[in-house]
Amino acid sequence: MAHVLVIGGGIGGLATALLAARRGHTAELFERDTRAPGSALDRDFFGWRRPTVPQAVQPHALLGAARNVLRDELPDVYGEMLRLGARERHELDWFEVRPPELPGDEDLVMLQARRIVLESALATALRAEPAAVLRHGEPVSGLTTAPQSGDDPGAAAGIRVTGVTTEAGSYEGDLVVDAGGRRGGIERRLGAAGCRPPVVERHRTGLAYFCRWYRLPAGMDEGPRRPWAVTGGAFAGCAVFPADNRVFAVTLFVHTADTTRSALRDPAVFERAARSFPPGEAWLALGAEPLSGVLATASLDNRWSALVDERGPVVTGLVPVGDSITHTNPTLGQGTSLTLWAARRVARTAHMEPGSERFAVAHHEWAVRTLKPWFDFQVVADAAIGERFATRAGRTGTAREVAALFDCALEDPDVMRARARVRHLAEPPERAYADPEIRARVARWLAARPEYEPNEVGPDREEWEKLTAG
Repeated sequence: MAHVLVIGGGIGGLATALLAARRGHTAELFERDTRAPGSALDRDFFGWRRPTVPQAVQPHALLGAARNVLRDELPDVYGEMLRLGARERHELDWFEVRPPELPGDEDLVMLQARRIVLESALATALRAEPAAVLRHGEPVSGLTTAPQSGDDPGAAAGIRVTGVTTEAGSYEGDLVVDAGGRRGGIERRLGAAGCRPPVVERHRTGLAYFCRWYRLPAGMDEGPRRPWAVTGGAFAGCAVFPADNRVFAVTLFVHTADTTRSALRDPAVFERAARSFPPGEAWLALGAEPLSGVLATASLDNRWSALVDERGPVVTGLVPVGDSITHTNPTLGQGTSLTLWAARRVARTAHMEPGSERFAVAHHEWAVRTLKPWFDFQVVADAAIGERFATRAGRTGTAREVAALFDCALEDPDVMRARARVRHLAEPPERAYADPEIRARVARWLAARPEYEPNEVGPDREEWEKLTAG
């Protein structure tokens, strides 16, 4: 078994350390923050300043893929999340009567909760794990390394990470896991160790997000089942994220070049704009209590970082998980699922010569097979949204066919099932949407509506300008 050193105490770090310990390894986790999440959810969520984790206060979606990892590998964590107030929602509950269940429908369940609920449940389990040590307030400052000969006799010598350093000293391990996120500084540390730089692929999204948190009135445990949670027009969109304990978030998103962007930071302007979309109006009309100001985030990109280039691994003994390998824009909600997949993979393989070149290459190849297709899907989806918002052009051509599939799904359970399987990372879009039966159903739906144009909901530009004008 291996001794695993984990850099970062976010979701990726907590899950990696816990899963590794449950697989018979020992784990040490190093986190910059001096504290760990506790059970006082509102205090930690709204009052804990976490400048290195700006996404912590933004809405999160725990898709079926993430739920499956928790349910199958960490049932106590899953149970603790439910105890803390997380709620399950099946995608097919969109319909008044849920369609007869088919194999695979059990994967189409979302877990609705704030990020702090998952972090609290993971931290609680990890604190009780005898094979794990948590070092909060002890950030990693550097890496310890040694020469690494290639697994093949003729391979060039490389660099192997053997441990980490902090202000308190040095710690040796069999494997170092970078769960420090996109701002964790691993590129700088690798450069200081003499390694070649990672191979980075980056795609700017051009989207800005504005979110505000609310709580439903006492005695109202659920909000409206409809309208659909995400709607958008040619230049802006709105989403509602039900969470735990009657808490929900309303989010508006616009292009970063939109001249009305700064006005949305004003709570009064934000609420007027949110109410111009059906989901925002439906939820805000319930008399919910605001719990926060307007929380903004922008300059997000889709980023893929690989520690293997055309010459082979740039380093051995270190592998990335979470945002350290793939940071995806939140429009599809994939981040937590991809993070948990990578954490599980590390825990399952950490005993297989973790300091070797073979291990580094195998981890990279697994990531390319398993994570990269969903990263690429996110890039394509965001490019379409960003272009539409930037040009205010609406949907045309192929986009009309895609819109028809989504609108048809709201009426046809089989098409909804295909859409949900993609949404929950159970089946890639090129397979789910290419199914002949699904294509035929969408074609019949379109044939019955020869005048169909995508239903752009929300305000037109003139109304939007008035809503956001101070």
